[in-house]
Amino acid sequence: MYLQKHISGGILRALLSTNFSFSLFQLSRVDSKRHLMESTDIRGLHVDTSSTVEGGVEDAYGEDYATEDQLVTPWTVSIASGCALLRDPRHNKGLAFTEKERDAHYLRGLLPPSIMSQELQEKRIMQSIRQCQIPLQQYMALMDLEERNERLFYKLLIDHVEELLPVVYTPTVGEACQKYGSIFRRPQGLYISLKERGKILEVLKNWHEKSIQVIVVTDGQRILGLGDLGCQGMGIPVGKLALYTALGGVRPSACLPITIDVGTNNEELLQDEFYIGLRQKRVVGQEYKDFFHEFVTAVKQNYGEKVLIQFEDFANHNAFDLLARYRSTHLVFNDDIQGTAAVVLAGVVAALKLVDGTLPEHNFLFFGAGEAGTGIAELIAFEISKQANAPLEEARKKIWLVDSKGLIVNSRMDSLQSFKKPWAHEHEPVKNLVDAIKALKPTVLIGSAGIGQTFTQEVIESMASINEKPVILALSNPTTQSECTAEQAYTWSKGHAIFASGSPFDPVEYNGKVYVPGQANNAYIFPGFGLGLVISGAIRVHDEMLLAAAEALAQQVTQENYDKGLIYPPFSNIREISAHIASNVAAKAYELGLATQLPRPKDLMKYAKSCMYSPIYRSYR
Repeated sequence: MYLQKHISGGILRALLSTNFSFSLFQLSRVDSKRHLMESTDIRGLHVDTSSTVEGGVEDAYGEDYATEDQLVTPWTVSIASGCALLRDPRHNKGLAFTEKERDAHYLRGLLPPSIMSQELQEKRIMQSIRQCQIPLQQYMALMDLEERNERLFYKLLIDHVEELLPVVYTPTVGEACQKYGSIFRRPQGLYISLKERGKILEVLKNWHEKSIQVIVVTDGQRILGLGDLGCQGMGIPVGKLALYTALGGVRPSACLPITIDVGTNNEELLQDEFYIGLRQKRVVGQEYKDFFHEFVTAVKQNYGEKVLIQFEDFANHNAFDLLARYRSTHLVFNDDIQGTAAVVLAGVVAALKLVDGTLPEHNFLFFGAGEAGTGIAELIAFEISKQANAPLEEARKKIWLVDSKGLIVNSRMDSLQSFKKPWAHEHEPVKNLVDAIKALKPTVLIGSAGIGQTFTQEVIESMASINEKPVILALSNPTTQSECTAEQAYTWSKGHAIFASGSPFDPVEYNGKVYVPGQANNAYIFPGFGLGLVISGAIRVHDEMLLAAAEALAQQVTQENYDKGLIYPPFSNIREISAHIASNVAAKAYELGLATQLPRPKDLMKYAKSCMYSPIYRSYR
């Protein structure tokens, strides 16, 4: 071992007897990745640096390169005692440490004598989680596991994705955010508040990982359908990045969750003694823009041109403004606007195989004209314009939006927000959704208003009366905010609806037939989309990349899925789906001249899979 070679036995024993832990190569990690890559005596790995994934950072920890059979040395990070090794979630294996490893790394007596495989550990943890009757307790148990044993956490999530996705993300993450102050145990990301104004670059440098590929950031103003949760919105970036790793294969060390705390207008939180954020009203206007600009500038300065910044759960006005302001100068992506649009477009394209006709032949009606609704509408219009070889303005006329004041029409133009104006068409005013359906006769109804139970029986029956197979997408999250349930959609349409929702619903039996509702979950898109950007070294996000992602997802729906009425593939195959999406997105980045990882890999699908993080335990020497 390296320490045994360079430190006398007496000194080493003295250090270990005091449980002394020190960062032997901390400077190497920060200032010289080259030293880490070349010092094979330290790392225990012989790595071909020419194949390193750019896009981009080098794999300084061997997370991508090492296989279960290759030896790595956990001491290189900061470990100098067995106790410290057990407390390091990236390297801790718990009872899976072998006899040889227990001797080599001073673990004797620190663990029970039993040796347990990772598979058996996984079985034991899943048994424990299933015994928790309350989803929030399951969420907390999983977050605790992540803090103890990172690889076991991700193996659990990958192997049981359909069961655990609703726990680590919607709908349970919404409740976790609401109660974040009460369940907070240790920070899982960076909190950048107004107190750090003028010092954001310094704050970024405080994060222990220096090679970041993906940042998910929120200001907590519009968390799911739950409103302003301020600093407690951190649960969203944490959950999203867990999915980036589990579903998309982006390394955990390359992911950074960030909450921008500019205050909250939630009086209940401001009065809550356990609230963890700034106790002040939100700053707005130029002060907000200047603070956020400092953040975006600092990110680019600290991490470079190719770090992806994903905006998450910002209020409508800020979401559109930030995306418009930075999309031409930074690698930015808004999942609520662009990710939702791609996953819904994929579902619509897949649904066409069940209802016949091309995309330009269908009419679309949206209930909800916020960032999700208008984002979906714009991407659908973009695809219609391509297929029909028509101007975008003409394609938009196939799409109608209803907001809180009724159908968006030309006569309302003066009072509309800027992002709604492209959807104001010539038509007489219509006040409610049912009348809009009767007047416009849409083939596809999409809900994105975040208001539960708005697709009433009359709404569903109206859609079924004018369509043999109405496509009904109730996208709002969490489950309580869904426009209708799967059971309502199938029952009120007499089993004719092609239905998908934002949150999961159980299969429904109607008239002796079992209907399996699809889930239009953004988790289909953003992990693979982000991986595609990373492996290609993309420097900007283009709408063509979103179309490429939607196309790749729609292609994964099999005939077996269609026979069940599904317009999305099962999540059980999500890593394969993400690899297809990543290769499609990367190919489009190369085609558009936005990729910097050169030369282009010959087989992008194979390359994408080779870059995906594996949670299998490593063997230590």
